[in-house]
Amino acid sequence: MSTPNTVQNKGAVTTKDRDVIRVGQIKFTNALPICHFLDKTHPNIEFYPGAPTELNRWLAEGTVDVGLISAYSYAEHADEYVALRGLSVTSRGPVGSIFLFSKRPIEELDGRVVALTMMSASSINLLKVLLAEKGLKPTYIDRPSNLPAMMEEADAAVLIADDALYWSVQDHGYYMYDLGEEWNRMTGHSMTFAVCAVPKRLLETNEEKVREIHRMFLESKRMGLANMNAIFARAAQMVGQEEEFWRTYFGKLIYDLDEDLAVGADAYFAAAHRHGLLPKPVKVELWGDDK
Repeated sequence: MSTPNTVQNKGAVTTKDRDVIRVGQIKFTNALPICHFLDKTHPNIEFYPGAPTELNRWLAEGTVDVGLISAYSYAEHADEYVALRGLSVTSRGPVGSIFLFSKRPIEELDGRVVALTMMSASSINLLKVLLAEKGLKPTYIDRPSNLPAMMEEADAAVLIADDALYWSVQDHGYYMYDLGEEWNRMTGHSMTFAVCAVPKRLLETNEEKVREIHRMFLESKRMGLANMNAIFARAAQMVGQEEEFWRTYFGKLIYDLDEDLAVGADAYFAAAHRHGLLPKPVKVELWGDDK
């Protein structure tokens, strides 16, 4: 795993020791409507772009103070974190960038090898839930996100974000399953893949700074959703594809987080606990005002 590449990684520093707040942001296209218009010139904020698993680790170890992380990682630290209201990466059906690629129908994966991307927590555990609910018990291996290499070792592979987007439009010949769609079909619920999490200790020591960060993220999201042509253009620079591709893709995603969407997240956490992936059942604790 890499370390934050925008500033020197100095380890865990509390807000009592410095005024600067270190903010983690997802570096992939799926978070552009939230992150693209963040004020990168703010004198008291340092930004740390990373993959979800990197952001999960940085927040847990204190390398960043707040940030977008995997919903699954939030659940692992539910006693320590709150989720900022109005901010998530969610779908109510197809998500468009989290896929299982498989050499055979999903129902035939019992006892087979499934390669899991090392960049995700929510998605790989969602797959484990989906297959367990079907009574399937494959062998899981963790691998870098390289589909051809993964499929040399496995019968199926999970990719997320820009890697998944790229391979979703290639002529690869594999069965392809959208995990957001599979979850919605199975449960009827939305699926929240990422939330903006804040440690409760930061709220206790610097609540006003958290409010400032919250307002900044919400304003960036407002600007992003109001200027989607700029988002499409940036996504095309990052990954390629035409505007219509991105219009369709971003049309699948929900960037809010409220009590209604939390129901889907809570259902996912409950299923993860039921299948032994979380030590206890947890629920999303929302914080702040999204107006």
